[in-house]
Amino acid sequence: MSELKIKFFDELTGRELYEIVRARCAVFLLEEGIVCEDFDRVDYDALHCFLFDGEGVLAYLRAYRAGGEVKLGRVLSTTHGVGLGTRLMKESLPKIREIFGCERIVIHSQRGAVRFYERLGFVVSSEEFLEEGIPHIEMTLDFS
Repeated sequence: MSELKIKFFDELTGRELYEIVRARCAVFLLEEGIVCEDFDRVDYDALHCFLFDGEGVLAYLRAYRAGGEVKLGRVLSTTHGVGLGTRLMKESLPKIREIFGCERIVIHSQRGAVRFYERLGFVVSSEEFLEEGIPHIEMTLDFS
């Protein structure tokens, strides 16, 4: 059984950080073929939310403040179609709202994930744009 962990960067253990980086590499680089600067220093100030089964990260996201907004990024699950991403989001979003004291969260969704985020209450808030050469759409979740 996996456990939800929510930690700021300096609270992560070495094993947790290693497994987060390992999961991000497995999904974004190896599975999706995205070649980008993953180590962007945002992690230092981000809140890291992840499902951890004691051996590895099963699903992950980071939340951070940027330009007066709270943003989500690097959202992933290492196994698809079993509800890990939905569980991660449903358990993490209330905690993110509480910790950051925000009424709105912004995400840049890959085009193929728009329906996933819509099911969680996010709405499309931009036209399509390219990010790292991949079509994305900005989406927002308003808590009010």
